[in-house]
Amino acid sequence: MSCDIPTDHPEVLPPPVLWAQRKSLLYVKIALEDCRNPVIKLEKDKLYFRGIGGTEMKDHEITLDFFKDIKPDDSKYLVKGREIEFILIKAEEGPYWKRLLKDDKKHHWLKVDFNKWRDEDDSDDDNDTDKDADFTEMMRQMGGLGGNSNTALDDRDGEPDSDDEDLPDLE
Repeated sequence: MSCDIPTDHPEVLPPPVLWAQRKSLLYVKIALEDCRNPVIKLEKDKLYFRGIGGTEMKDHEITLDFFKDIKPDDSKYLVKGREIEFILIKAEEGPYWKRLLKDDKKHHWLKVDFNKWRDEDDSDDDNDTDKDADFTEMMRQMGGLGGNSNTALDDRDGEPDSDDEDLPDLE
């Protein structure tokens, strides 16, 4: 079974999960707001998550048994205010996986992340345009790029943007 949801605690829910992929990596997002200190265990064939969050601050737990293996030591994750984002490095670069999980059941909590999705034949990963400033910043926050800024990926010119201006006080 690809998703283990504990039956001894019926109040524990699976969190919403979104995913997309490239030839060499997977993007996985657990869309759970205000999850402060989640328990995350990343293994070569699975991801375990447990945390309290969401609008009603309920307990969420899930184990994702992957379709194929990943490299847990090379993979990264970042806990953000509205989600937990993972960049999981595939153990073998190559064709796209048929699905994220070992089983082929349809799960109501698992969806494609169309903001990150790209068809296998849309581009060459070596020249992939998804390595933009957001990806760079996410990897930097996760510790994947260190403190150096890669100017080829950084489109900021050092000038203040219009959204950097001070906002007037609300009355």
